[in-house]
Amino acid sequence: MCSDCENTGTTIDVRTIAPRLRHPLIFSTFENLGGGESFRIVNDHDPKPLFYQFSAEYPGIFEWTYEQQGPDVWQVRIDRLAA
Repeated sequence: MCSDCENTGTTIDVRTIAPRLRHPLIFSTFENLGGGESFRIVNDHDPKPLFYQFSAEYPGIFEWTYEQQGPDVWQVRIDRLAA
């Protein structure tokens, strides 16, 4: 769990971003995190496919935590685990 996530404050509301730009932005944001840092995504549906993509691309170096699970708003915190 991220001890600094309340301090990072980065939230990406993907509901306001064109669908083709969402995943590249999310992955770029993750790649720019230091170990122990996190960000949040807000969506209008369960981003489970994104979880599977993270699992394939970044096995063992991220933590996925649902903070809100619908029905209208889904919020997920993604932590980059410290090395």
